[in-house]
Amino acid sequence: QLARIYPSDGFSGRLFYPFPSSSGDGLIVENMHDLPYTLHVGPEITAAMAVICAMVRQTCPDLPLGAQILCSANQQAVAVAVATGLDFIRAEGFVFSHVADEGILNACAGDLLRYRKQIGAEHVQVFADIKKKHSAHALTADVSVSETAKAAEFFLADGIVLTGTATGVQADPKELKEVRHAVKLPVLIGSGVTLENVRHYLDANALIIGSYFKKEGYWANSVDPDRVKKFMDHVGKLRETQFVSK
Repeated sequence: QLARIYPSDGFSGRLFYPFPSSSGDGLIVENMHDLPYTLHVGPEITAAMAVICAMVRQTCPDLPLGAQILCSANQQAVAVAVATGLDFIRAEGFVFSHVADEGILNACAGDLLRYRKQIGAEHVQVFADIKKKHSAHALTADVSVSETAKAAEFFLADGIVLTGTATGVQADPKELKEVRHAVKLPVLIGSGVTLENVRHYLDANALIIGSYFKKEGYWANSVDPDRVKKFMDHVGKLRETQFVSK
């Protein structure tokens, strides 16, 4: 099956802007406009995300929904998810330390999954970024992307997220192939997917798309329904072709 599509939209205090119908297989809510991000997220951000996620769930009662709270506020994201009926979170810094633009992020898998169990949220899946974008990985330069993926699998992540070096930068298709062979977990592509390059990621289990769905393909702009429809129409044709080929 061709990768599922998860549009990712950031919010800056505005009401939920619904994607067009047939716009994807799920949706991720992210506080991407909370610039600059901090290592310690205040309660006001968690509260705002809970309100927004509840609104989105009410608007989309049957759609798989997830949350990401920047920066690396993974426990807060799990709490929001369980309180508002979301299905998954996207987690930064799950395994291995690295230097992000917000500072040094240490691995959080042990604390995060214990917290998830403690609050009765084990049904909330954790999709973990590895070799996180907007980060330096000199500390783990001797650890390959496949070894990092194996560590995330060993530490009980529910899925692996691969990205490019920054928002809107495409992931390396070779790394997708490498990680797919290394782990049995679902592998998601978390940045840089466009109409022009989506064919390189057909082996992924899911695609998280933000920038391409925005006006002019820029992450901070509002959603462009025409770009969404054009992309999803193209993906629909690819899915039909893949189904026929089987």
